[in-house]
Amino acid sequence: MDTEKGTVRVDAWIWSVRLTKTRSLAGAACRAGHVRINGERAKPAQIVKAGDEVRLRHAGRERIVVVKRLVRKRVGPPVAAECFLDNSPPPPPREAVAPAGQRDRGTGRPTKRDRREMEQLRGR
Repeated sequence: MDTEKGTVRVDAWIWSVRLTKTRSLAGAACRAGHVRINGERAKPAQIVKAGDEVRLRHAGRERIVVVKRLVRKRVGPPVAAECFLDNSPPPPPREAVAPAGQRDRGTGRPTKRDRREMEQLRGR
């Protein structure tokens, strides 16, 4: 699975080390300008090599990784973790969402007034 002397496309590498769920998502992120290699915007077919810094904006957060090892095929999570050094900032804390009020069983549909109160509680 190692391709130390070979070349690997950035979209294939991002997918193979499990930074995105599918290769098409990795390619779409490249085309949208969400992937940068060493500070430069990357196209899906751009070659990545060991030592490159890859920045990926995906799923509401930015991942900053340094390529340690090239892989062409998708690998398991333990092997994928060895292929890059993660310099990403920690993910933002999940906002403490107030639990939505539970209605008593058998009370029927909420009235317009009830719905407005629920919307106000949710902050909408």
